[in-house]
Amino acid sequence: MVGKTDEACIRQLMEKYIKRIQSFVGFDLMILPDIKNNKNRSEEEQKEKEAVLLLQKISTSDYVILLDENGTEMTSVEFAGFLQKKMNAGLKQLVFIIGGPYGFSKKIYQRANAKLALSKMTFSHQLVRPLFLEQLYRGFTILNNHPYHHS
Repeated sequence: MVGKTDEACIRQLMEKYIKRIQSFVGFDLMILPDIKNNKNRSEEEQKEKEAVLLLQKISTSDYVILLDENGTEMTSVEFAGFLQKKMNAGLKQLVFIIGGPYGFSKKIYQRANAKLALSKMTFSHQLVRPLFLEQLYRGFTILNNHPYHHS
């Protein structure tokens, strides 16, 4: 994720789902610092600066999934199947990336292995955080036959 989460209530919700996810799988959340002096930069310049920070944190063996409005849409059950398939493939690490307010640079799109859309609607990068964490938690509850998800 790029940039801190501004609202305390959003941070609390994120923490709730992070703890729940960690009961199923090893999970770390990495938040990269906001780009300084971004008012003096164009959107493209800001995306490029964010790309440099992101690419420093991604290993060549990581499977990178961008949360992107133009990505593949899935139901929660399909997403759970996607997670299972990736885990069965023996991937060392799945990396989901939520970009900054202007999205991703071309470099990040080139590095990505997949793109995932939470909706056809556009959400702020702040709100996407707890929404995605909830879906990730839901996916693991589905895979583990936990009663959280109702079909």
